[in-house]
Order: sequence, then C-alpha cells, then structure tokens
Amino acid sequence: MSIARKNLIACQELLVAFHAMGLEHIVLCPGSRSGPLALAAGELANRGLLKLVSCIDERSAAFLALGISTANGKAVVVITTSGSAVANLLPAAIEADRSTQPILFLTADRPIRLKNCGSNQTVNQEEFLRPACRSFEQGPNAGIHHLPADEIYALVSKCWQKAHCFPGPVHLNLPIEEPLHASLIEQKEVFKLSLKGSFKFKKGNIPNFHDLPCKDSLFSLPSLDPSSPGVVVVGPWRGKSENLAAFQVALRKWQSICGWPVFADPLSGVSFDQPGLISNWDLLLCSGLSIPKKDMQVLRLGPMPSSRNLEDWLLSIGKVQVLITEGDYRNLDPLGLSSQWSGGFVSWLEKLEAQFLLSLNIDKTESTRLLNLCLQKDQIAKDWLDKKLVLHGVISEPVLAHWLPNLLPSGIPVMLAASSPVRDWLSYGGKESLQRRCFGFRGASGIDGTLSLGMGLSMALGPTILITGDLALLHDSNGWLFSQSQKPPLVVLVIDNGGGGIFKQINLETESNDSFQRLFAMPQTIDILSLAKSHGIPYRQVSCLEDLQLALDWSLSMSGPVLLRVCTNPVLDADMRREIRMLFSKHLQFDYQKNSQLNEING
Repeated sequence: MSIARKNLIACQELLVAFHAMGLEHIVLCPGSRSGPLALAAGELANRGLLKLVSCIDERSAAFLALGISTANGKAVVVITTSGSAVANLLPAAIEADRSTQPILFLTADRPIRLKNCGSNQTVNQEEFLRPACRSFEQGPNAGIHHLPADEIYALVSKCWQKAHCFPGPVHLNLPIEEPLHASLIEQKEVFKLSLKGSFKFKKGNIPNFHDLPCKDSLFSLPSLDPSSPGVVVVGPWRGKSENLAAFQVALRKWQSICGWPVFADPLSGVSFDQPGLISNWDLLLCSGLSIPKKDMQVLRLGPMPSSRNLEDWLLSIGKVQVLITEGDYRNLDPLGLSSQWSGGFVSWLEKLEAQFLLSLNIDKTESTRLLNLCLQKDQIAKDWLDKKLVLHGVISEPVLAHWLPNLLPSGIPVMLAASSPVRDWLSYGGKESLQRRCFGFRGASGIDGTLSLGMGLSMALGPTILITGDLALLHDSNGWLFSQSQKPPLVVLVIDNGGGGIFKQINLETESNDSFQRLFAMPQTIDILSLAKSHGIPYRQVSCLEDLQLALDWSLSMSGPVLLRVCTNPVLDADMRREIRMLFSKHLQFDYQKNSQLNEING
C-alpha cells in the first residue's frame, strides 16, 4: 500500500473519530502538506457529516472557528498547512485561552527527516501555539501513516477532552510524509472503505469540570454572610454555554436568600428579569451613589467588568470579597482583594447549602434598605438618561449605546467590539441590553478578528448584530471573504469615528493634534462603503438618529451580511461622556438634597 494512500486513510480515520466525539464544523485553509486532511474533510462534508468552510487567511479562519465554537459550546477544527500558516493561528489561540472557549488546531508538518535541515517551509511550528494551549499533541515523527487506528482514537479522545474539560485551544501537529496526494482511484477506494463502516468509534464522554475533583476542595470554602448587606457583581460569562441556564437559576436563588443588589455586565449572560438588577450601576458609582462601605460584602462572579468606576469602588470596600470563577483556576483578581474559588457558582451555592450555611429565614432589613436605595437611584438614572440622550438629530456613541438595545428585536444576539462599544453598552445600555445574549471576546481585549468572530457567531446563531469601530473592521477586512460562500446573516453596524476614537477618552497629552492622529488614532483613508461594495455587501449610510430604526429594519430583512455605517465625532463624544457624568452627579445630589428636605418637613 502506498504512503499516499496510508496518509489519506489515517486522516480519514482521524476526522471520523473527531466527528464521533461531537465535531460538527471544520474550517479549512489552503496548502499542499495538509492535502490528505483536506481530502478527508471534503469527503465527510460531501456526505453531510460535517460542515466545511474554506478560508485563504489562517488568522481569519481561526477567529471564524472561535466564533462558531463560542456559540455552540463545541470545538471547531481548523486545518492548516505547515510553516508561517501555523503562526497566524496564535491571536485566536490567545483569545480562546483567555476567554475559555474550545478550539482545535490541526496543522500539517514535515516528517522528522526534513526538520532542521533547511527544507522548504519547515519551521519550529510545534512551539508556536504551546504557551496558549491547554495541550500540545504530536503525531508520529516519521509521519501520520505510522499511526494505527486504536492510537488515532486515543489521540483524538485526548485532544477533544483537553479542549472541552477546561475549555480552551488544543494544538495537534501532524507530520505527513511524501508522497502526499493519493490518486483519484486510491481516494475512491479509501472513501469506499469508510462508507462500509470500517472506521467505527464510540462517542466520547466529555466530563464537565463540575464532575471532576476540584483543586479548590483542598482549601476552605469561602463564604459570605447573607444576613448582612452586600452586592453581587457579575462579569462577562466565561463558563460553558450549557451551564449558563443553571448559573442564572443559582443567581436568582442567591439573590432571593440575601436580597442583595446585582451589578451585571452586558456580557454576563444575566437574564433581563433578574431580581435585584441595577441597570445603571456604572453611572451611579461614578456619580457618588452613597453605598455604605462599613461591613459591606461583595460576591464577584467571573472576571472584572470593563469599568474603572467599579474598580475604584471595590478598592474602597476592602477585602470582604469572594470571587467565583467557572473552572478557571488562574488568578482573575487584578485588585488582589478577593478569596477566589474556581469550582463554579452553582457548585459553590450547593456546597454552602450542604454545610447549612444558608437559610431562607434571615433578617434582610439592612439588605432590603440598600436594595431599595439602589433601585430608586437606578430609576432616576434611567429617566434622566432617556431625557438627556434623545433619539433625535446627530448620531453619537452614547446615544447609540442607550437606544440600540431598545430598537433591536429582543431575541437577536449582539457582538460588541472590545473597544468603545462594550464600554458604552455597560455605561448607557441599561436593562434592555440584557434582553439578548451579548458576546464580547474580552479574554485578550483586542480588536483582532472582530469581523470573523461576528461571522462565526452568525453562522451558528442566525441573525446577529456586530457593533464595531472602523479600525477594528478594517483590521479584519478579510472576514468579508466569508460573505459569498457562507452568506452568514450578520448585520455589521460600524461606528466610523475617523480612527481610534477610544483614545479621545484617555487623558493623553500630545504636542499637536497631528501627533495624536499619527501616534494613536491612526485614521485610514479607505472608504468602508466602497470596501463593502467590492465584496458584494449591501450597505447603507445612516445620517441621523431618526433614520436608525428604518435602517435596522432593512438590514434585518436581508438574507446575508449587511453593513450599516454611522459617522460620529470622537472629540464631541468624549466631551458628552464627561458631561453626562458631571450633570448626572449634580442631578443625583440635587435629588438627595430635595428628599432630605422633604424628610425634615415630614419629620
């Protein structure tokens, strides 16, 4: 039997084994060394066993796969050839690692005889992704054709479990010997064998991390006193998709026991009708909301929201803080104030109940007083923002963030780019921002892969809205290449503020505006609408806030990707954000003084 035929058999068995484990999607990048993997993937796609997407850019391909896996909770396989192709996977591997999302990188490589001898397209690719990956696995150095079926299954099972148990990236490097490409007759014979069922594998049982021994069980369970006042802070959701519903139930239960107010990030996955929800907490904290600090407790769920106001407040509270993560044992407390327990919120609550540390019959007088205060101020903030940020006239980023959650259908998911959009939704989006699942990819907090991530989400979830800045969109413009072959129903709302507008929100002093533009904002001369047109993307320019609803309705009526462009002024928007904080702080102080006077009169 020829080596080329053996290569194809091994690759076919490998992908069939992954399919048996639960693999549904493959993203394929071009290459010769990866040819046997490509042929095997194509055959499985032809039989309807897998969904196959082709992509010429490995970096964009990896982010597309990450978007799909985030939506589905299952790893997507990315196949590349050898050499620098592997290096292009690193940005997505870093994001998958930090945002704890499963993804599998299958990279073709030269056999050992061609390594470290100047052979073409041969690099130390086995080292490229290792620091970011849950596991690195290597096929036989002499070539994958030496790998018997039972060892293929063992290797696949290990990779799948490593990618999903504590979700993250796994790199499987596969040396493939020449000749690489089986003849057409050999291909048909190999595929015929597989059709007869010669490749049979049992579906893998992937344990949930809640079912595994918890490292934190070696330490005492951190607890809080539900009979004393406290606050729940819920950061971006970093658990598995299938665990989110149980998390929401547990949060309702905890809040019913203690009566604490809940500060939730738009990316938290917290439901719209969560009891005790304080929607405008970021604005309230920066405006002098007088929460008593003495004996105040904080339950922090997940990583820190992107709020400086929250960080400052937590620093002022002190160390009566417990941080619960969903299986991530890495330190997620940049403030160094909390006791971290990583076994998951559901498990933490169950253990407290098992140890009789919780009771439904506790005195919640102080907590109820705190909650009512926060709810009252929250309503004041909502009413004030509705009047201040009117849906009329010139478009600004704060107004967009405040009204888009109201204008969009409640069931449509939203992806927020990791610069200004995610921060503005936190500050101005209100409770309506939680009417849908919001994704943000804040693991590494970069703008890399923004469009491709959105494409992947929409391929898995259906109609999806991506809210992004102009630089983030241009940085990943190869993501538009998916539009023709896949036609994902993604509405891209690009906020064109002439470059990195977020830097206008930072106190940066430069010698001149030209220096600021060159060193930080970096505006580009590319016409975003013309770029969309070149890719066959329908587009509209939205000139004023009155036209926004009509443009959204039009974009959601389309069957494929659509671009909506709004233009904003970053200088005026930065001034508006400062003005909102200043004026609302005065408004809140006036309301406090008015109520104090009324209380004196009534007293």
